[in-house]
Amino acid sequence: MEDSSSSCLTLFNHLYSIWLDSKLRLQLDPLLILEYFLWRKGYEYAISNHYDRHCVWEEVAQNKKLNKYNHTVIDQQFAFYQADGLRRFNASDPNKLLPSNVPEGSFIVRAHTPMSNLFSCLWYNEVDRFTPRDQLSFAYTYQKLRRTNPGKPFHLNMFKDCERRAIAKLFRHRSEEKRSVPQVAAE
Repeated sequence: MEDSSSSCLTLFNHLYSIWLDSKLRLQLDPLLILEYFLWRKGYEYAISNHYDRHCVWEEVAQNKKLNKYNHTVIDQQFAFYQADGLRRFNASDPNKLLPSNVPEGSFIVRAHTPMSNLFSCLWYNEVDRFTPRDQLSFAYTYQKLRRTNPGKPFHLNMFKDCERRAIAKLFRHRSEEKRSVPQVAAE
């Protein structure tokens, strides 16, 4: 299973990492990315919010609508998270922990600190336990990490998706390119 949370399994020996989905290509020097997303304000983990959805409730509905995964498993995962304290996202709540509860996990910048590594491994465990739809487990994992480690700060930078799109450009996979090229009939 390959997803954006799986980096905890292979990168502990590095100080920093930049995760890119296989369809993306960096447009900037990696050191500039580290400086902008981590070093400038002392963050240890940076991920963009989702370009369209900010509430896990909306993400669950969209995953089911598009048949992204087994509906029963999604329902079990969502019921478990709600029973363990996940609440509906409210953008106007002054006490909200994140600017969005749904990330765009195709671009992640990390400093490999103990809390960043712990978060990544906890997030991977949720993805492994339920569904590979990592957007569904992100907010739950973050909230649980904060709840169970109240004295240990975790400096997460959730930035706007337009910043991700400016830095990492989308390139289609070859099979998608072939499908989009009109076929000329042979005479």
